[in-house]
Amino acid sequence: MPAPRGDIDLVVVRENIEDLYAGIEFDVDSPEEREVQETIERLGKTKIREHSALAIKAISVFGSRRIVKFAFDYARANHRTKVTAVHKANIMKFADGLFLRVAGEVAKDYPEIAFEDRIVDNMCMQLVVKPDLYDVLVLPNLYGDIVSDLVAGLAGGLGVAPGANIGENGVAMFEAIHGSAPKYAGQNKVNPMALMLAGVLMLRHLGEREGGDRLERAIASVVAEGKEVTYDLKPNRDDPTAVGTREFADAVIRRMRN
Repeated sequence: MPAPRGDIDLVVVRENIEDLYAGIEFDVDSPEEREVQETIERLGKTKIREHSALAIKAISVFGSRRIVKFAFDYARANHRTKVTAVHKANIMKFADGLFLRVAGEVAKDYPEIAFEDRIVDNMCMQLVVKPDLYDVLVLPNLYGDIVSDLVAGLAGGLGVAPGANIGENGVAMFEAIHGSAPKYAGQNKVNPMALMLAGVLMLRHLGEREGGDRLERAIASVVAEGKEVTYDLKPNRDDPTAVGTREFADAVIRRMRN
């Protein structure tokens, strides 16, 4: 898949535990939903339409501070110059407002890194029109899920985008953000680039920056040459010169050796 933009160099830092993705939901017309609805109507002095399902959005000071601090620490360690907090605080003044307020507080501890914020819908438009203005984006869970796929699409699709899940106490997992694709197993067909780039992130996380940089340069060289690449990286997806998964990997290995 050709990249719609050739100037993408963005890092999306997504909180991955809280927000609507915490799974606190109440099914339509269930006793639990009716009880929660009555409570919300009483405390919020509002009216919820009958026969509704409910989902609870929870944003904490702890979760917000942790993810924003990670974004700034990543920017500092990787010589990035700006962090942008993405939110919808103009509407969700308490939940997203808390995320934005905490982000601003954390930013004060990193005076050498520029800080700004963007409303999430405007951020999506900005990324399509002028992604070169942005560097590191930090977002709550739901927005991060959506925006990370948008950024991957600008760069060429999910097949070229790596991901990392960084926890506490040194625990981390690295993967292609597209997840697994069992129907392609054993066919020597699909692009391994996203998984290789996840390896780049893992090497850097482990302190093996030189190895990660070598691998990234080798992948970039193969893609730039455009000969030994899988079908999705060809201008014409039916190009008979496209190679398989194994051949792509072999081409990267040869360049690393050289």
